[in-house]
Order: sequence, then C-alpha cells, then structure tokens
Amino acid sequence: MKRSLSAMTIIIAGGLVAMAPSVSRANDTFTFPLVVSAGAKACLPEAKGLVTLNSLGIVEEMHIQVDFLPPNTDFAVFVIQQSNALFGLAWYEGDLLTDSSGSGVTDLIGRFQFGTFIVAPGVAPAPVTQPKPPFPDKSANLGNEGPIQLYHVGIWFNSAKDALKLNCTSILTQTPFNSTHNAGIQVLNSGTAKIGPLGRFKP
Repeated sequence: MKRSLSAMTIIIAGGLVAMAPSVSRANDTFTFPLVVSAGAKACLPEAKGLVTLNSLGIVEEMHIQVDFLPPNTDFAVFVIQQSNALFGLAWYEGDLLTDSSGSGVTDLIGRFQFGTFIVAPGVAPAPVTQPKPPFPDKSANLGNEGPIQLYHVGIWFNSAKDALKLNCTSILTQTPFNSTHNAGIQVLNSGTAKIGPLGRFKP
C-alpha cells in the first residue's frame, strides 16, 4: 500500500497491549481501548488495541498499539462519525503495519479531541483521481453537511485480499477505507458509546 503517509509509522516486535478497563486521563494524556469489530470476531477473536492521545498544544499525537492481528499486514486508520456500519463520515488518517508477531504501532499527528469535526458549507467540485468501481470518486460533495463531530476511531484491512485469506469474509468484500478504495473489512473500533472517546478529550 501507499507508504507516502503524513504520519510516522513505527513497527514494533513483541509486547502485548496492556488493555485499560476504561478510558483514563492524566494531565494532557488520554487513553482508551480498541475492541474487535463485529465482522472480525470470528477470524480475529483476540485482536486488541490501545490508543493514547497526547496533547502537543495546537495539535494532538494519536499513538496506536495493536496486538493479535495477522503478521506483516497493512491496515488503514480512520477517524469516524460512528464506530460500526454504516460509519457515517470518515477521515483517512494513516496506516499501521504489523510485525511478524502481529503487533504494530503507529503515531499520527492531527486534531484528535473534543473539537474534531468535518464540515461542508455547500456543494463544491472535487477531483476524480480514483474513478474505478466499486467505489469511484465523487466529482462533488452532496451539499451542506455539518459541522459534524468525528469522535470514533476505526481500523480496516488495507487489502480485501488479506481479509479473504484469513477467512474473515467468505468472498472478496471490498470497502472504500483506503486511498485506492479497495480495502477489506473493519477489524478494530473504539466501541459503541454515543459520544466516542475523542469527544471526551478536552486538553
């Protein structure tokens, strides 16, 4: 996949995620777990993640650590409106690559807190750089949207073929959650709370 990421991706060897029982906060740091998605429970029942938000003043660092995922596999990280399908609006943040033991870390820099939102004041044209099915680019947004708060985090297989190899799907199931719009299913998310964990971080 696409390695031209705006975020720094670090691969780690070994080490299990120390899962927090609930959201925790100390000063300008905020921690919450990622849980296995409904569609991945059968094939990745032990998958886990831990997100730590660190305030850097005018931006935040999102540190994500995962374990019990397939080894040497690329995943895509999104900030999303709703943790489960149909997900609502979503923003592509970067990638996470696991090591030979199925663990991985990525560090993303952006706005990840109570003020994280998306807005479209009106219809505007957009470039069509990925025109192929099943998820071709739209040439314009649909109209007035937002502001809409994006308080959840989701992680998807970067490749639908990787999900199929693990029998996470019985057929090649593609989703638009990567830069070429041919990702696999979601594997981890930030839970089902109405206000996602990003909305509870007010540095």
